[in-house]
Amino acid sequence: MSDQNEPVKPSKGETRAATASAMPGKIGSLRRDPKGWLILVLGLGAPLAFLIAAAGSGFGLWGWQAGLGAIPWIILVAVLTLLLAIIFIVLNRRKGRKTRWPLLGLGMVATLGFLAFWIPYVIAVATLPAIHDITTDLADPPQFTAIALRDDNWDNIPGADDSDMRGMNPRQRWATVHQDAYPDIRSVRIDQPVAVVIEKAKRLAEDRGWEIVSVDPASGNLEATDTISLFRFKDDVVIRARSAENGAASIIDMRSVSRVGVHDIGANAKRVRRFLSDLSGTTTAASQ
Repeated sequence: MSDQNEPVKPSKGETRAATASAMPGKIGSLRRDPKGWLILVLGLGAPLAFLIAAAGSGFGLWGWQAGLGAIPWIILVAVLTLLLAIIFIVLNRRKGRKTRWPLLGLGMVATLGFLAFWIPYVIAVATLPAIHDITTDLADPPQFTAIALRDDNWDNIPGADDSDMRGMNPRQRWATVHQDAYPDIRSVRIDQPVAVVIEKAKRLAEDRGWEIVSVDPASGNLEATDTISLFRFKDDVVIRARSAENGAASIIDMRSVSRVGVHDIGANAKRVRRFLSDLSGTTTAASQ
């Protein structure tokens, strides 16, 4: 005889039904807020697409041109996502409906963060010249010997249609726009012998993860390659130290050149500034 006080166990069918009613499914959530899900997917999709484009280029799955070429389209999708979210909010307000914020708000935050990430790059493209070769000595730039300078290094230098630079060859135009954009990048003087300075430069380069290609403390020369960003762009660097004050001091010059692309977005200038600042402990130009 069964105990009348024993609880009745629900059947398997009743258990599944109760679980389904207690835990709303993804489909139900999507139906309740399709606009929010759309903005969230697009808002997270844009930065994810950028990461895929950049990492794919870096790992050699496709060329860097394809990876960079995808960026404007990805940014356009992010801008349209933000506009679409604003339209949804305005329409809801006009129709007297409450906006469902959790998903839509998260998507908007992701989109705004992604777009804010690109602001410095957009400013750099708009304000800096489209050059990729930066040096402290425009009259006599340090020369690469162990690393080959890119074949098209003097192609596509801006200013060909500028009346102020009419008659100048590409290298002269490069020096002119370089001086206008980066007047602070100049030779530095260090009160140490050439060999000591080059050894210190080698340690700094290694600390930065640069690949040391050639180093000769006696002649005052160091060449290295810096690999940057998810795209794994390679920028080549040469550092030259010349003796001053009968060997008691050195005049240091540096050159940083991107292997690909036309516009370096200020990356080479930033590298030269930071490296020479750390090497010399000052940004004071050399007195020659």
